[in-house]
Amino acid sequence: KKIMQELRVLKRDALLERLEKYKNELAQLRVSKVTGGAASKLAKIKVVRRSIARTLTVFNQTQKSELRKQCAGNKFLPLDLRVKKTRAIRRRLSKDELSKKTLRQ
Repeated sequence: KKIMQELRVLKRDALLERLEKYKNELAQLRVSKVTGGAASKLAKIKVVRRSIARTLTVFNQTQKSELRKQCAGNKFLPLDLRVKKTRAIRRRLSKDELSKKTLRQ
């Protein structure tokens, strides 16, 4: 999406600044909702919430990708960077371990 591409270009500080702006706007919209604001303001709440979600998504994705680059050469990865799959697949023997296993075992 075009909006997401624009967000991905921004630096960390710019994203946080934008996020703060959206959160303040949302707070103002909620106040106007309580005080009986116009219908257009009520409809804007959904748009602002989505904007916050988009900004947070891009922020978290960039943060995670930077962490992946840092941990690239390490022997062990942090738990949240490991492949999820299923519990059974994670517990299964690797191909290397399977080849070492003899028939008797």
